[in-house]
Amino acid sequence: MTKIHLILLETFACHLCEQALAIVAQCQAENIDVFIEHIDIAEFPEWQPQYAMRIPVLYHPETKKDLGWPFEQTQISRFINELSHD
Repeated sequence: MTKIHLILLETFACHLCEQALAIVAQCQAENIDVFIEHIDIAEFPEWQPQYAMRIPVLYHPETKKDLGWPFEQTQISRFINELSHD
């Protein structure tokens, strides 16, 4: 199985991003078929118009699907499952 590449769109000193990071890390530890890249949108202006007010966001670059905050581990697992069947 190919690893699913997700991007966690976040920024420095964001308490919601810190909460999301903990949930995402737990999901990643339980699912070895997922690779999560971290992007600080403050450093990437191209992400800001669509996501600056929505972060943290899990984004799948291949399908352009995203999962916006608030999310829980079960929602991330469901999101990953859907992506693995696309």
